[in-house]
Amino acid sequence: MKFAVLGAGAIGAYVGAALARGGADVTLISRGEHLRAMQKSGVRVLSARGDFTARPPATDDIAAVSDADVVFVGLKAYSIPGIAPRLGGLLAPGSAVIWAQNGVPWWYFQSLTDTGGLTGLQSVDPGGVIAASIAPEHNIGCVVYSSTEITEPGVIRHVEGTRFTIGEPDGSQSVRCGQISAAFAAGGLRAPVEPRIRDQIWLKLVGNVAFNPISALTGATMGELGAVPEMLGLVRAMFAESAAVAARLGVSFPISLERRLQAAFDVGDHKTSMLQDLQAGRRLEYECMTGAIVELAGHLGIEVPHTRVVHACVKLLDELRARRAAATPTAAR
Repeated sequence: MKFAVLGAGAIGAYVGAALARGGADVTLISRGEHLRAMQKSGVRVLSARGDFTARPPATDDIAAVSDADVVFVGLKAYSIPGIAPRLGGLLAPGSAVIWAQNGVPWWYFQSLTDTGGLTGLQSVDPGGVIAASIAPEHNIGCVVYSSTEITEPGVIRHVEGTRFTIGEPDGSQSVRCGQISAAFAAGGLRAPVEPRIRDQIWLKLVGNVAFNPISALTGATMGELGAVPEMLGLVRAMFAESAAVAARLGVSFPISLERRLQAAFDVGDHKTSMLQDLQAGRRLEYECMTGAIVELAGHLGIEVPHTRVVHACVKLLDELRARRAAATPTAAR
């Protein structure tokens, strides 16, 4: 199988390097200094599991997806609407697209029969641009349980986790998912095929909805989020609100939410992706998380007061960050 990684940042470059190490034909699509470093020296991965370097081809041309059997999309959720029309026009017939985004994915309601009238979310796919651009037969869900960061251009530090759970939106056990899983395994990653991929999406989502924005608002690491009883109470309340929405959508959690909570605290001195983005001056990814919960809850008639407040706070935080960045002269950045 021929792979293309669209958005070869911290996660995408790690996946691409691992696939290449396993013998897969991979092309990385990225930009800037990170791209130039990968073109010159490959991708260097630093990991407790063993350091390695891979040298797959790298480009800034999205047209590289056109001859790929599988496209792994590692972009932030907010980047997809802008790129979807061009991506949809480039995809080869029968190709698979693995959507490796946080939050509620844009394709969530595909193949579902009881959606309460919902076909999409404005918080995730404004105006339905993505759904109009990407044919449904391309879509494969993915839940990322891996933490990585770019320590310098072309260098990825693997913090923990190698699991990339995948699944067809209709729950079928497809040949292509089996082949993708095998390619990931050859590269030292795990990609179990899950027939109920939405259960896995929600298991990660309940944590992201609470931990990511609160960490950005407070500066706390994962281990510090439970340091005071008041914060622990807020996190549990947000967990319960997300779980209430999930239940109305027919989701069954594979483990208890208390176990999910404790597992997050056990990560310890680790910054969430949203906190890392804030500290790096990047746009925050929250509409697909708190925004999606608020939108779903409103449609379903469920009260989510704690999530609404946190959503409002992180939205203001992001808008103020954007205003300050816009007001800063380019030469001073």
